[in-house]
Amino acid sequence: MAEDRRVFTPLARSSYKWKTTYKKRTAVERVNARLDEVYGFEKHFIRGLKKMKLRCALALMVMLAMAVGRLRQKQGINLRSLVKAA
Repeated sequence: MAEDRRVFTPLARSSYKWKTTYKKRTAVERVNARLDEVYGFEKHFIRGLKKMKLRCALALMVMLAMAVGRLRQKQGINLRSLVKAA
């Protein structure tokens, strides 16, 4: 592992633990992509770590609030949708 951690990973790639860990990683990447593309973090003009943390927190709260709203309206199939709920 001291040579190249990308090739010699601590977990075997064929193990079940690797698969569950990798699924978590891909879920986080989807959230990051949505922050970049939909919520405008790809091209931003925010200066300062404090302001950026606040804006990221607000965007994540909006995502979660939309998901909770979908669940309350019994629209679980549209949980990740960004369009207006019917």
